Amino acid sequence: MENKDNKKKQLLLRLSPSLWKELAAWAADDFRSINGQIEYLLTECVKQRRKSREKTKE
Repeated sequence: MENKDNKKKQLLLRLSPSLWKELAAWAADDFRSINGQIEYLLTECVKQRRKSREKTKE
């Protein structure tokens, strides 16, 4: 039986053509798909946010 929390969620995301082009180039440089690049960037931002919140609690 598969846990629902382990399934990836789908998200419709509208981007400007210029942002799409920049992300596509960045993803190609990092050998990722555009979807993979967006997921990587969001994950990194969440990690940074957690770190900054921990610092403010100290």
